[in-house]
Formats: sequence, C-alpha cells, structure tokens
Amino acid sequence: MTNDIGAAGRRVEPFNEGWLFVPDAVIGDAHLTATSGEPVTLPHTWNALDGQDGGNDYRRGASTYIKRVAMDAGDDGVWLEFRGANSSADVYLNGTHLLRHDGGYSTFRCELTPALTGHPDLNDHVIAVVVDNAPNSITYPQRADFTFYGGIYRDVTLITVPRSHFALDDHGGSGLVVTPTLDGSRATVTFQAAVTGGDSVRFAVDGVGSRTAPVVDGAAHADIVIDDVRRWHGARDPHLYGATASLLVGDDVVDEVTLRFGCREFTVDPDRGFLLNGEPYPLRGVSRHQDWEGVGNAITTDMMQTDLALIQELGATTVRLAHYQHDQHFYDLCDAAGIVVWAEIPQITEFLPAGTANATSQLTELIVQNRHHASIVCWGLSNEITVTGNSPAVLEAHRELNALAHRLDPTRLTAMAHLFLLETDHPLVTVPDVLSYNLYFGWYVGDVADNDTWLDDFRAQHPGVAIGLSEYGADANYQVQTGAPVRGDYSEQFQARYHEHMIEMIEARPWLWATHVWNLADFAADGRDEGGVPGRNQKGLVNFDRTVKKDAFYAYKAAWSADPFVHIAGRRYVDRPEETTDVTVYSNQPEVSLWVDGVLVGSQSGPRVFRFDVPLSGEHELTARSGGLMDTIAVRRVDEPNPDYSVAASEVANWFDSVELPTPDGYYSIEDKMADLKSSPEAAPLVEELVQRAAAGRGDVAQNVELPESVQQMVDQMTLRTLLGYAGPTISPDDVAAVNAALNRIPK
Repeated sequence: MTNDIGAAGRRVEPFNEGWLFVPDAVIGDAHLTATSGEPVTLPHTWNALDGQDGGNDYRRGASTYIKRVAMDAGDDGVWLEFRGANSSADVYLNGTHLLRHDGGYSTFRCELTPALTGHPDLNDHVIAVVVDNAPNSITYPQRADFTFYGGIYRDVTLITVPRSHFALDDHGGSGLVVTPTLDGSRATVTFQAAVTGGDSVRFAVDGVGSRTAPVVDGAAHADIVIDDVRRWHGARDPHLYGATASLLVGDDVVDEVTLRFGCREFTVDPDRGFLLNGEPYPLRGVSRHQDWEGVGNAITTDMMQTDLALIQELGATTVRLAHYQHDQHFYDLCDAAGIVVWAEIPQITEFLPAGTANATSQLTELIVQNRHHASIVCWGLSNEITVTGNSPAVLEAHRELNALAHRLDPTRLTAMAHLFLLETDHPLVTVPDVLSYNLYFGWYVGDVADNDTWLDDFRAQHPGVAIGLSEYGADANYQVQTGAPVRGDYSEQFQARYHEHMIEMIEARPWLWATHVWNLADFAADGRDEGGVPGRNQKGLVNFDRTVKKDAFYAYKAAWSADPFVHIAGRRYVDRPEETTDVTVYSNQPEVSLWVDGVLVGSQSGPRVFRFDVPLSGEHELTARSGGLMDTIAVRRVDEPNPDYSVAASEVANWFDSVELPTPDGYYSIEDKMADLKSSPEAAPLVEELVQRAAAGRGDVAQNVELPESVQQMVDQMTLRTLLGYAGPTISPDDVAAVNAALNRIPK
C-alpha cells in the first residue's frame, strides 16, 4: 500500500510571506520582542536601488529578517530551505542560534526540529535570519565587477518530512544522485540515495521501469538500463527523463524525491572544438548575470524566463552562468531548452588566503546541488583570480579544487576563466580540463584584431590545448548614437562594429571549444562610473531592464539564429548631421534590399551584414526587405548633432577629435608613447596620476592590476592620447589639457 505523499510524506510549502525586515543586526532574545521594521515578502534585497546608482557606496552590512509562526513538529522533522541569502546568514529559532552559512548563491537548509520540540509554546515561534554582506576575508566574492546585493533574495520553503526521509543535510542536495552511462544505444542509469531510516528505496525512470534496493548504512543504490535511449542533444532534442526515488518502510512509501536528467556524452577536442554525442556542436553564446534594474538579484521566475527567451532568440547554444551559482529554476530552464551551461563559483579577482575552505564549500554545494542537470558540462573553478596577485598558494588551491570536482563528479569537465593579463605559460593555465580566456583587446587595450593574433599565437604555442573565449565585449549606452563610431565612445554603433569583427573571427576558428559574449544584459557594478550611467557595466547585448535589444544583439542573431529576420541598425540614431549616412542591416537571409521613401536604392548579397550609403536631404523612411520580411525606420538630416545622443563619457572620449593640443618640438605631449613618457623622471608621475584616475572610473577591479610583460609592452607602445581614449568621466578635457601643458614644459 502506498501512502499519499502530499498528506503522509514530505510536505513542501512556500515560506516567503509575513517577514519583518530590520536594517540592523538583531541578536538573541531581541528577536522575540522585535516589532518595528518593514513588512516584506521574499525574495528581497536591501540593495535594489543603492547597489545600482554608482559611487561604490551601497550599504554592506547586517540586516535581520524576522517571522512569527505557529508550528508543531510532532513526529516529523521540520527544515527551512533557503535558495540564496547573500552573503552570510545566521539562522535563529526563539533566540537560539541554529546555523551559519557562508556563501550567498547556493541552497542551504536548517533543521528546526530539536528547537521546536523543546519550546513550551507551540503556537508562537520566532524565526530570525541575520544576513550580512559586509566585507570579510573568508567568503567569496570580495572583489569583483558586480554588486554584491544583500538579502534573502531567493525563495524560502518549509519542508516537513517523516522520521524516515531522504537526506536533507548533504550540502543542500536532494539526497539522490543519478548518473547515466552510455554505451551506443544503451544507457545504464546508476542511482544512489542517502537516507535517514527506512527499509528500502524504489528507484524508477518514467516510462522505463523500476528497481528496489535495501537501505544499508543510510544508503541505497541500484542500476536501471534504458534500451534505445533517447539522447539529450542540446537545442535540437533536449530530451529529459524523469526519475523518482521512493523511500519505503515495509511496503509503505514515506518519502519521495524526483528530478529530471538527460543522457548525453560530450568531449572537447583541441582541433574540432566541443563534441556532443560524438558530433561537432559549436558552443557559441553569452554570459549571464542574474540581476535586473530596480530589482537587483531578487528576480522573479518570469524574469528568468525572459532571459532564457533572449538567449534562445539569439540562437545561442550555450550560456556561462557567471560568476556564481544561479537559481535552480534557471538550470531547469536550460535543461529543457537544450542550452549548454558553464556553471561556476564566485572565486573571482582576488584570491583570499583565508577563503580556501569557503571556495571548497561553495564548489561542493554547486556540484552536489546541480550534478543532475543535463545542460551543465563544466564546473568553473574561478574567474580572473590572478588580477591582484599570483602567489604559489593560488596554484595549490586550484589543484585541490580541481581534484575535488573530479571526486564529486567524474563525468564533467573542470574549467577556468583567465584574464588576458595571465601569461599563457603559467602552470595555473592548464590546471583544469579546459580553459578559456577573457580577452578585451579593442576595448580596454590594443585593437580588436589583437584578439585574432592572441588566439592564433596561443594555438601555435599550445597545439594540444583546447582554448575558448569566456568573455569579450565592449560597453554601449544605447542612447549614445553617432555616424562615426570610435573605440571608447560608448556608442551603440561601435559596440556593433566590434562584435561584427568578433563574429567573423570566431567563425574562422572552429577549434574554439566555447565562446561567451560578455554579457547578455547590462548589470550593476556600483563602483563603475562611465558611459554616462554610473553604477553599471554596459557590455550587455540588451539593456538592464531587458526592454531594448542593442544592435549588436541582431548581429549575433544573424550569425546564430535560424529564424528568418531583417533588422535595420541605428533606429535610435534618427537625427543625422552627415550628408551621406551609413545604413547597416543585419539579417540571416542571403540577400537584402534597401528602399528609401519607397524607391529601391540597392540590393546586396552576403552573410549577416549589409551596408548601404544613403544621401540625406530631409526626412526619410528606410525599409529593408528580404522576401516577405521587412523592417522600417525613420531618419532625418539635421544641421547639428543632436545633444541627446551624447553623454558625458562619450564627450570625454571623443573630444580629441575636434581639439588639437600643443606638441612643441623637443618637449613631451600626450602624443608621445607611454614608454617614452615613463622614461622621463618628470613626466612619469604626471602620466601615472592621470592613468590611475582613468582606471578609477572602471570600478575596484581596475585598481592595482598587475600587467604581464607582453601586455605592458603593448600599452607602452600606445600614445597617452590613445590610452586616454579608454578613460571614463573621471578624466575631463581640462584634466588632459592641463597634463599636456605640463608635459610641454618638460624637455626630451
């Protein structure tokens, strides 16, 4: 006889309502009498606004969430499950401390049962959670180019289980591990369950069959064979099987857990790239941060669905879920959509000597909680961890993490994302199974074609090592519009041109095992102040609230998507002062025609990008057509540039175009190379101070960066004028003019 699981077994109830938020740390017995605060419904963050407005001054510290409830444990076990509380959380019941969890992005559980049963008044319990996102030396992340929102920002649930139940104390996991092994058309699915009590476990695969195994020393395991297995094959066929584990006492089911899994094989080849089920499957996609404008990281499932829909519209095959563990629901969405996932922990930018235990804990939680997801193919150990230093301890810590990942999950790869500043012959580079680099040539330093050279040089020097691109991109404020885009102007046009090049570069190098645009959407980095919008990284292909798809979005859609479309770029560039304007059309169709005021001006064939020169004389309607597809925008000729198309940062970046500063013979100026300026005892301090101020506009991560010799040589060959083209609004035209005047007084 099988019991009704909903009534007699496990009960899972939402626990998001009825919380009181106190923006201070409330400790111990003070929980019992706390009545003042803000009523909130979870998910919630206290940094939804101040974490996005710039200044690097958002509140980081402790706050308290308090909830009064009536509950009786009876013969059952009672647990609270937190899907995410950033970054450290202390859980109390009736003033008694029960648990501390360090790590703001993974699931953790707290058992309430002992404290409940020992409390005299079963109808009046007080649960308090003190959440703290203050800086510390042990919990990752502490330094990175994104906002560390505080709060209980994901769902909380109340779980009630009978005395015999699947384990709830195994690093936030379900207690069930499902591992498929493929052999041709046959799959052997190995089940392992950790339990408290019970006599046996019945394992089942929907539509296939079941096996029952005895519980021995708190564990049960069995194999189920799937003949004629249907493989999970990415977006083409993201087939998932349902698995159920039922805990039996005698013949009665007392607890049950379910999950979905997929059967697939994959490998990475240095020459052929990523192979899925033995076939080349190019991984071309984006990275994703979870936060939204005005919401922070306390996002809804609808917002997650919107992000997935954007990824699918692009035609992307992969997403890098950066730089931390994302919500379980989003991994589920990727499973069902066939989007291949790079999952990682927030060990980023600055290595914490006292944080090795926390990195170990966060990696363990990431893997234990997510190893059933068919979409995940690699576990990311860290991102740009050598930015501020590279001691022997960094190498040793990563070797240990790499070994841990393989012990917990021998079926997946390990990965790391290295900044281009890390020399390619450093032993850290090849610690994981696969590696990718974050390359920003053409934005932060050098020219966009330097990405091509760097990757080709790496391949020539390391022919047996698979290499990928974990980040690349350029910032664009979609309100900044120009007919003459240049690097550093934050215009929508420059970003699109940059990505046009990167698309071509990547297509010419199919051996890149995975490539991920930085980023799907703009995101908060409260320490930034550039591009006319403080507190924001604007490298997204869409804007922060996901309402505007920048033109670069359509460049990728033209390269990756099979859904027919045409898109005229520059639709926000209405007022154009040029006599002849460039009209760019993105499409995945082989031929596109452009019509101006109903008159055909030309047709072009080619992949993705179609450009037309159009004379302007007044107001015009531009229409691009390909078969039955069409897109229309309006433009007009104006005498002067529209000031609304320019913001402070772009004006700073572009003022060089119209202003000539003195360059007297025999004296220094901003036209001199950095190497020459640095060689002068008088010029070097002036230049260093200006460069440090320029770096400040890019947030904490840009400070105290150690450049390897190869990159330093590249920077030294740039003129100071060129280098300042990357500057944010921390550098004004007056600043540069003053430094140039000072340099003009220093003889060479």
